[in-house]
Parts: sequence; structure tokens; C-alpha cells
Amino acid sequence: MSRHMRTTVRLNENLLRQVKREAQKRGRTLTSMIEQGLRLVLAASRTRPVRARAKLPVSRAGGGTLPGVDLNDSAALLDTMEGRR
Repeated sequence: MSRHMRTTVRLNENLLRQVKREAQKRGRTLTSMIEQGLRLVLAASRTRPVRARAKLPVSRAGGGTLPGVDLNDSAALLDTMEGRR
């Protein structure tokens, strides 16, 4: 058994006019159009699209880090970058 509740929804006037026209064209009620829209939004949030893996570019440049730079020591790296070392 389906239960229905009354509620107040505030919609943009232009959107409301468009939905009412569309509902009339389809022979449906405004309520059924709103319900369908809400169901579509909820279904879309449950099924996230599978995104293709990003392929990151690989640098072929040589050189590496400056002598004495330890990439694991962020404070020393910052000192070197700011010319304090």
C-alpha cells in the first residue's frame, strides 16, 4: 500500500511553467513529474559512472634533484627552494 504525504515545494516560476506544460503534453500530473525527477536524481547518485583511468605522462628528462636535497625532508626542501640553504 502506497503512502502519500502533502508538502510544500518552492519552485522557480519559469521551471514550474515548463514542468506544467510538459506534464500536460504527457498527460501526467505535476506531482508525478516531480516524483519521477526525484527518483532519477536518487538513482543517478547510486550508480556512479565508471571513469577511465587517467594516464599520467612519464618524464624522460634527466638530471634529478640538486645535490644534498632530501625529498623526504620537507623543511630542508623548503629552505633550499627559498634560498635559505
